[in-house]
Amino acid sequence: MQNTSFDNESDYSDDSDFVSAPETENCICLTVPLELAGGRLDAVLAKLLPDYSRSRLTSWIREGAVIVNDKPSQPKDKMIGGEQIRVTVRPSEENLAFVPEPMALDIVYEDDTVIVVNKPAGLVVHPAAGNWTGTLLNGLLAHCPELSQIPRAGIVHRLDKETSGLMVVAKTLPAQNSLVRQLQERTVKRIYRAVANGIVPFDGKIETQIGRDPHNRLKMAVVKFGGKPAVTHVKVLERYLAHSYIECSLETGRTHQIRVHMREANHPLAADPVYGNLRHPCSEPVKEAVKSLGARQALHAYRLSFTHPESSETVSFEAPIPNDIYHLLSVLRLEAGLDSSLSNEEEWQDKLGADDDNDWNEDDYDVEVVYVRE
Repeated sequence: MQNTSFDNESDYSDDSDFVSAPETENCICLTVPLELAGGRLDAVLAKLLPDYSRSRLTSWIREGAVIVNDKPSQPKDKMIGGEQIRVTVRPSEENLAFVPEPMALDIVYEDDTVIVVNKPAGLVVHPAAGNWTGTLLNGLLAHCPELSQIPRAGIVHRLDKETSGLMVVAKTLPAQNSLVRQLQERTVKRIYRAVANGIVPFDGKIETQIGRDPHNRLKMAVVKFGGKPAVTHVKVLERYLAHSYIECSLETGRTHQIRVHMREANHPLAADPVYGNLRHPCSEPVKEAVKSLGARQALHAYRLSFTHPESSETVSFEAPIPNDIYHLLSVLRLEAGLDSSLSNEEEWQDKLGADDDNDWNEDDYDVEVVYVRE
C-alpha cells in the first residue's frame, strides 16, 4: 500500500491573477500569468489546474476541449503570457464513478472526524478500471454524503480487494491531512493476522525493496534495485502440522507487502491466488478449508491504532477474525491436536514459544532478503 498526499494547492496562491469564474458548470476560463511565459500549454495547465492530472489535461487539449485565444492548440505549444484559455471539463470514468451506492458497511467507530470501517474480503476500496461501481468509496458516499467534498472521499490508505479488516477514513480535510501525515511518518500502527504455508521458525523482521515484478507488471516482487524500502515484522502466534498462524506489523505500507514478503520467505499466505502455492502439501480437510476461502488470501487487518486528528489521543480498534479464516484455524488446530475453540486468542499468544528450527534457506534467493530474529 503507498501513502499519498492530497495537497492540491498550486504554486500560485492568488487565483484571481489568472482564473475567472467559470462561464458554465463545464467550462473554466483562464488567463496565462506572465510568470509562466515560455512554458508548454500542457505544463501551464497542469500548474493552473492542479486538481486534474497532466495526462488528462493533455488528452483534453488533443480532443479540442482546450481553446487558446479562440483557436485549438497542441500540448507542446509555447505560451507567452496573457493568453485567454477556455477549458471544457470532460468528466472521466473515475469522476463518473464517484457516486453514492447504498451498501451494508461494518462501521466499527464513527464521530465527526473519522470513520473506522471493517472491510470484507471481495470489496474493492476505490473505483478503477474493471471496478467502476460497487466499491467501498461508493458505499461511503452513500453513508456520509459530505465525503463528496473530501478528496477520494476521505480514503487515506487501502486494503487489497481480497484482504479483510480495518481502515480509517477522514471526514474532514484537516483530519485527512493529519492521517496522511501520520502514515508518512509511520506512526499509524497496522497489525495483520494471517495463515502462512509451512512452519514459520521464529519471530523476526523482513526488510527488502519492493517494486514491480520485472517478469509480470501486474505483480509486485522483492527487487535488488529501483524498489521502495519495505519492512514487515513477523510474530508466530501458533504452529500446526503444515501451516502457521502469524501476526504481521507493517513499518511501511507497500503494495501487497505482506504477501510478497511471506512468499520471499518461502511461507506464502494460504490460498493467495497471486503469490501463494496452491499445491502446498497438507491433509484433505485442510485443503477443503483452504479452498473454502475462495479467491481470497488468509489475511486480515486485525488491529489499527492512530492519533485521533481532533483529540490528539491514541485510539485503537480491533476487528475479529472473519468466519472463513476462523474456520480454517479451527481445522488446523483440531488436526494438530490443539483445542479447536478460538474463543480466546490472547491465551494462544501467551503460551506460544519460539522454536530454534530454521527451514528458511536464504541461499535459494536471487535477491537479498533480510530476515532476522527480534
